[in-house]
Amino acid sequence: MAALTTGSFTLPPQKLDPWLGKVQSGSVIAALSNSIPMKFGPGQSMTFDIGEAEYVAEGANKGASTITPTTVTATPFKFHKTVRWTNEVMWADEDDVIDVVEQVLNLIQPALSRALDYGVIHGINPTGGAAVAAMTQRLVNTTNVVETDDTPPVKPYTYLDAADTLVLADGYVPRDVALDPTFAAGFSTARGTNSEQKLYPNFSLSTDVSELDGHRASVSRTVGAVGVASTASNLKAIVGDFGAVRWGIQRQIGLELIEYGDPDGGGDLKRNNQVAFRAEVVYGWGIADLNAFAKIQNAVADA
Repeated sequence: MAALTTGSFTLPPQKLDPWLGKVQSGSVIAALSNSIPMKFGPGQSMTFDIGEAEYVAEGANKGASTITPTTVTATPFKFHKTVRWTNEVMWADEDDVIDVVEQVLNLIQPALSRALDYGVIHGINPTGGAAVAAMTQRLVNTTNVVETDDTPPVKPYTYLDAADTLVLADGYVPRDVALDPTFAAGFSTARGTNSEQKLYPNFSLSTDVSELDGHRASVSRTVGAVGVASTASNLKAIVGDFGAVRWGIQRQIGLELIEYGDPDGGGDLKRNNQVAFRAEVVYGWGIADLNAFAKIQNAVADA
């Protein structure tokens, strides 16, 4: 007996929780910044600068305590991904339904992972690549800029050092770096002149965090958004303290089965003997201070 029915699935925790973890993998933002619990809708978090401790001489009065709060607003944004499947999937019996759901989720997960980066770094819609006006908090808005040229850098660490200097000057520790693969390759292939050994043996070309010249590093094509952004960003890397990015998943991901209509512009489902599965995720994010970051980009890019 067929077990799939039109509507939203209630996914068991043993299936949903690991998948939520997968949504976070494949994203440099998720790799370098810890997510925080969030309630649905706009939210605020606060950071405090309490200044330095005061010396009090014997018998002297204590001075006033100065606390300067900074408010970070996390705004929610919804992303969805729809995949089509032949309608024979509707004949799956109850024992096969979970396998079908797992296959669908695995197809959808990478796109939803990348969506977090495209939003936080660039503020763009992953489909079409246009800027989203509501996404005002984006890392590319930092005014700390290191410019490169179009040729592969012979010494890519010089740009990394320059970005570190800018972040340090603003009072932050540049502990993290997110790199586009084209820029990351300069580090991955660097070898000693005489020894021919790799200069950065602990550095890997993946979103999984590795070590690069004293930085926690993550690599993804979402950093440059080449082929996705409608206007070329020419971004090569973002350096800084990614702890300044506050993000989380605000809404449980649901999986919806659609049998009728044209939910994604691919034609009528019934006419094509297809069904569609749609998953949605609502991310919320805010950036405490853009001065905690510096961007490395080609000189031809707009500032």
